[in-house]
Amino acid sequence: MRHHHHHHGHHHHDHGHDHHHDHDHPPHGPGHNNPHGHRSPVQWQTPHQPEGAKPAPVVEPDLDKVEAAFVDGFIAAPDPTSFLRLARVPFEILRGGESLKLLRVEIDALTDVGSLTPHLGGSSFRYDPLPSNFISRRRRLRFVYFDGAGLTSLSYAELREIETQR
Repeated sequence: MRHHHHHHGHHHHDHGHDHHHDHDHPPHGPGHNNPHGHRSPVQWQTPHQPEGAKPAPVVEPDLDKVEAAFVDGFIAAPDPTSFLRLARVPFEILRGGESLKLLRVEIDALTDVGSLTPHLGGSSFRYDPLPSNFISRRRRLRFVYFDGAGLTSLSYAELREIETQR
């Protein structure tokens, strides 16, 4: 008896049927039910989508940490072009039939120093400077591509998403 698996994307799941070890198909690779009952914890699961639905975007674990490391490395790199090649940032992307060409890498330093709280009714706001322990510092990374007519700005996550579709 032969059974087929239909996989949509990269995710782990139980098939719910017994595994007979007949010799007409190879053993399953990592991530499938282990015949010995040993299971390692599975994280970052993507739930099954109804037919025709777009799969939920797969969020890379620790993407924010990877992006922060990229920013630090890029700022310190003596040769930014080689750094981009090493980090596998594409200089040209085909997206929706358009060719995008990388022109610029933008790194902004953002520091939130105040907060706005809407008053009841929502037409006015209360402003408060933030105490130092509430101040938030972050960097924003953008890859600016030229699409033939104008500039397209992509975040690191958007760039990774395009790369995984290639």
